[in-house]
Amino acid sequence: MRILITGGAGFVGATLARSFRAAEAPPEVVAFDNLRRRGAEMNLPLLRQAGVQFVHGDVRNPGDLADLPGNFDLLVEASAEPSVLAGLDGSPTYVLETNLVGMLHCLEFARRRGAAVLFLSTSRVYSIEPLRGVCLTEQPTRFELAPTQRCPGVGPAGIAEAFPVHLPRSFYGASKLAAEYVLQEYVHAYGLKCVINRCGVIAGPGQFGKVDQGVFTLWVAHHYFGLPLRYTGFGGTGKQVRDLLDPEDLFVLVNRQLARVEHWNGEVYNVGGGADGSVSLHEFTDLCRAATGRSVPVGEVPETTAVDVPVYVSDCAKVRATFGWQPRIAPGEIATRIAEWLRHNEAAVRPLFVQ
Repeated sequence: MRILITGGAGFVGATLARSFRAAEAPPEVVAFDNLRRRGAEMNLPLLRQAGVQFVHGDVRNPGDLADLPGNFDLLVEASAEPSVLAGLDGSPTYVLETNLVGMLHCLEFARRRGAAVLFLSTSRVYSIEPLRGVCLTEQPTRFELAPTQRCPGVGPAGIAEAFPVHLPRSFYGASKLAAEYVLQEYVHAYGLKCVINRCGVIAGPGQFGKVDQGVFTLWVAHHYFGLPLRYTGFGGTGKQVRDLLDPEDLFVLVNRQLARVEHWNGEVYNVGGGADGSVSLHEFTDLCRAATGRSVPVGEVPETTAVDVPVYVSDCAKVRATFGWQPRIAPGEIATRIAEWLRHNEAAVRPLFVQ
């Protein structure tokens, strides 16, 4: 088996590449990346050690993909500009060219080279206004979804695939949703084999987190290095909730999906930590203190940004029913694994977190 992973030097792409190579019968894996995100270059030695071939290229340039020799059995599309704030302080050109036009180039490559496509989409395709309008109860450490809801696609288990996507959701979310639609047209027109995983918050060791993408890894890092933090939005209490997914759990799902090719028909699946893997920033602060043995001051900024939502939890009932999958790595273990990674790589990663 021959696999191409676009975004292959990024956090998720590199983790999947190394996991594929650690299998009993490892496939040939090519990691393709433009190395734009700071820290991605640190994954290159790890990819080489795992026997992954690295190719420097950009999905925005179809010629870079065309230069890759041979055919591939699978294309894992993990390249993205992943910031929900992308384009809000200027032009959205880069996020749209990378996430939408780049996806088109990947689809053309897959069509011509005979590859199936695994597309890593995002929960950010769901519209912000309905997400802000879900019925909540406020608990001492978190917001929770109320048992009764007015909007379709939401319940105590979280946000399901039927939740509205027809209203604004950020340039990032719009670009990924548009890419999903184009991919499904390729399935209909050309018989392309594909599956779409709408991932929630992915967090774990090896992630170079920032406030707008990878905040939970950033939260652990600030505790580890003794840097202050701020609860931002919704009153500044840290009660907003997300569900966390470790890429090792994602890899388990990918393997199950590869074993069930009859389901590669453009179907969409919510993939995340689910209700059991959900955590508020307030609660995660305690997990970080336990994982690092350190406490840091946490300030409060009550004002809420235009793209933030109080609760997002993935309802994974559909993917569980289809592939018999559910995540195993809980938020506390994710925090501990991140802290151990920081400890083992402190000198190398310190400049990325300590400015």
